[in-house]
Amino acid sequence: MSFDFINDDKKEKALLIAVDTGDYDAQTSMNELCELAATAGAQVEGQMIQKRDTVDGATFVGKGRLKEISEFCKNNEIDLILADSELSPVQVRNIEDAADTRVVDRTTLILDIFASRAQSKEGKLQVELAQLKYSLPRLTGKGTSLSRLGGGIGTRGPGETKLETDRRHIRRRIQYIKNELDNVERRRDMQHKRRKKNGVRVAAIVGYTNAGKSTLMNRLTDAGVLQEDKLFATLDPTARKLYLPDGQQIMIVDTVGFISRLPHQLVDAFRSTLEEATYADVILNVCDASSPECHNHIKTTKDILTSLFEGGIVDVPVINVFNKCDIAADVEDITYPYGRDNCVKISAKTGFGIDDLLRAITDALPQTRKRVNLLLPFDKAGIAAKIRKDGIVHSEEYMQQGLFLDCTAEISFLDTIKDYIV
Repeated sequence: MSFDFINDDKKEKALLIAVDTGDYDAQTSMNELCELAATAGAQVEGQMIQKRDTVDGATFVGKGRLKEISEFCKNNEIDLILADSELSPVQVRNIEDAADTRVVDRTTLILDIFASRAQSKEGKLQVELAQLKYSLPRLTGKGTSLSRLGGGIGTRGPGETKLETDRRHIRRRIQYIKNELDNVERRRDMQHKRRKKNGVRVAAIVGYTNAGKSTLMNRLTDAGVLQEDKLFATLDPTARKLYLPDGQQIMIVDTVGFISRLPHQLVDAFRSTLEEATYADVILNVCDASSPECHNHIKTTKDILTSLFEGGIVDVPVINVFNKCDIAADVEDITYPYGRDNCVKISAKTGFGIDDLLRAITDALPQTRKRVNLLLPFDKAGIAAKIRKDGIVHSEEYMQQGLFLDCTAEISFLDTIKDYIV
């Protein structure tokens, strides 16, 4: 299900409107809305922000500003009004009547972008579920004028309105999608249990949209994930193998990007996808170091993760990854609020700092391996074969006393080989 308010053949001219009540930085949010509009394919012709104590329940903005909006739309041939808030059906209808222009709110815009970006079956179902939940309370009809009247004895009366039929159909579709997603979640739980049983370590990439998560994923694993300078370029999670400097093999997972004031319908719909982070052994919180809102983006990501999971993510190591340092104006003091121990500065595009990031991931993971020197008698060659299979051999040399190995072995295996450690 897609609202399809953007014409792919011709960019629609859009006017952005907002009400600044002091609850958040209205200009920063408006800048994000501008990026969202560009991502959806609209051409922004103007912006209007009105300062008010509260939004108008009937028209969102005040009557004077609504008149200005109407005149601007008429004089500039505006096709679309984008509101930087969630609007009620009454507000949408009144603005449309006054300006004679279609109105789309922030939530609808984000939902439409998600609908165009989702590729997997699960992603499409999640987006459709969010859209249906959002549209259900906003359905409007014409009452009994749309009734289906009966044609025989016992069937006369107002019957069922078209509005009631639509609502019943949407509720049925919502239940169907929930059942489908429950099946997907059960399969994902089985995957997680299998990974845990096999001792697979997981690193989850999270962060603000357009922070460079997909570029980082491609840099680390050659995953071939789509990377664009657009918001929400990729939605579907991707998992790839990653080899760390000490020879460990882990699974790295890319997740959907966040944005401030992310519609709760999307948070709920993508909960199963975002829960990849709760199964992770380490979380990489990627942010755009070149953005003046960098620290707010980190906080937004942490707040969303905390709201998703009971008890927060205090038990999972989090590494703050400051990406795009190649174009950041000043990266010297950018990590000051977080200390140096859990921060890494990188450029996923150029490769700068990637080795530091890999070492940070290695250090953050619970240690299960240790590098040791062994001198194995020749009749214990089976130990060397096991280390080659489960660990890593950095160098080996045949000596008169036996086989000398510089290797990294599983800690659980050290008791078995402790007599041969030198």
